[in-house]
Amino acid sequence: MHDGRGRAFADLHVHSSASFDSLSRPTDLTRAAVLRGLTHLAITDHERLDGALRARDAAPADLTVIVGEEVRTTGGDLIGLYLERAIPGGLSPAEASAAIHEQGGLVVLPHPFDRFRSSAGSSAAPAGRSAALVELARAADVVEAHNGRAMGRANALAAAFAAEHRLPTVASSDAHTVLEVGVSYTVLADDPHDARQLLAALSGARLVCGRGSIVVRAWTPLAKLVQRARGNRRVTVAPSAEVGHGTSG
Repeated sequence: MHDGRGRAFADLHVHSSASFDSLSRPTDLTRAAVLRGLTHLAITDHERLDGALRARDAAPADLTVIVGEEVRTTGGDLIGLYLERAIPGGLSPAEASAAIHEQGGLVVLPHPFDRFRSSAGSSAAPAGRSAALVELARAADVVEAHNGRAMGRANALAAAFAAEHRLPTVASSDAHTVLEVGVSYTVLADDPHDARQLLAALSGARLVCGRGSIVVRAWTPLAKLVQRARGNRRVTVAPSAEVGHGTSG
C-alpha cells in the first residue's frame, strides 16, 4: 500500500453518490484513485457511510479505502475517519468528536474558513466566529489546511489556524466528481492502518496542494438537483450502517 519506499499517498476527503451533492459512483472513485497513484482514499459522505462501505468492498488490493463521514455539527462541519457507525448531524462539535473517538476514529476539521460551506470561520459575527473556531479546534485532531475546492484566502487562513493551535495538517481534494480525485493529497512517510498510525504519520507529512477547476465544481448544483429527484436529500439523522455490513456495487 505504498510506493516501495515506505511512503503513502492519501486523499482524505472525497464524496460519492451516497452524498446528496455528488453523482460519483464508489467504484469509479476507487478506479480513479488507483490510476492517479493514490494508496489511501477516504470516502467522507454527508452523514452516512454506505458509499464508503461500497468503495471499500470494491477497492483493489493496492488501495486502502478509509470509511469516513462529513458531519454537520452545530459549530460547523467535522470529518470522522476510520468509522464503524455513522455519526448523526446536529450534535455539538464536542459531542461529535467524542462519538468519533469512541469508535477509535480521527477527527479532521475541513475547510474551516470557506464561506461557501458550513464553516465556523465564515461567520459574519466576529465574536461568534471566534468562539465557534475555538470549540472546533478543541474537538479536532487534524486541520484540513488545503481544500481543493476552497476559494480566496480560505486555505491560507486554515493553515495559519492549524499552526496557531499546533494541530497537524492535511491537503484533500474534497472531490465531488471523479475528475477531482487526487488533485490535492497528503504524502505520508509511513503506511497507516488505523487512526493512531495516521495521526503519527502526519508529523512528517508533505501536502500536495492542487485545485479543482471551477468548471468541474459547477457540476455540483446539477448533482444536487439529480439527487433530489432521486429522493437523496441531506439527512439530519444518520442511517444505520456498520463496517462489515455494506452492500456491493
